[in-house]
Amino acid sequence: MTRQLLLISNSTLHGSGYLDHCTDNIITFLGKGKQVLFIPYARPGGMTHDKYTAVANDRFKKMGYKLTGIHEHSSPKDAVKKAEVLFIGGGNTFVLLHGLYQANIIDDIRKKVKEGMPYIGTSAGSNVACKSIKTTNDMPIVYPPSFDALNLVPFNINPHYLDPDPQSTYKGETRATRIKEFHCYNTEYVVGLREGAMLHIVGNKVTLKGSTGARIFKNEQEPKEFKPGDSLNFLMKRD
Repeated sequence: MTRQLLLISNSTLHGSGYLDHCTDNIITFLGKGKQVLFIPYARPGGMTHDKYTAVANDRFKKMGYKLTGIHEHSSPKDAVKKAEVLFIGGGNTFVLLHGLYQANIIDDIRKKVKEGMPYIGTSAGSNVACKSIKTTNDMPIVYPPSFDALNLVPFNINPHYLDPDPQSTYKGETRATRIKEFHCYNTEYVVGLREGAMLHIVGNKVTLKGSTGARIFKNEQEPKEFKPGDSLNFLMKRD
């Protein structure tokens, strides 16, 4: 079977509701009649699993899908093994990865995605699909057993990527600076995925989707700019 992933930078855009900006992409990606298993472990703003699942359920119901939270099942492992679609929402990436390890479902998710189960991630949910969570923007408020993530793809993502503003008086580190620091110790590509951008992955084919572009970083190379519709298949080459 072929891996199928939709990795989205963010769940909301300014002036829009939850997943509004990527609704059409999700429907095209999933087709009709699918049941979605939602993992709310990232807990944005400290939101409870029940409240976060209710938000996701309301949106997916409007798109024509049934959604349940993984915490509503008696066994997280069995829930993943039976899942038709997996959606992991955004929030704190460290909390999310800690939850995935605690539930002991890392290998189960890898196996299901390898078998062709569609995977949707937003923000932190996109982060954990990658090799590691070392390029997240979040505070390490909990300590997962490892920074190694699901490794569904051989690169990393920096969601909510912001370009340096030449008019800003802020003199702190930019995202580009932090990614450069990451590349002092790591060699994988990092996709600076702007708000409104997403990666559609089928097998080893990667297409940049959405309304904005991405800036891609590699160690010892100048970052390169890409626009929606571009093929990014080179990202799937493992070091």
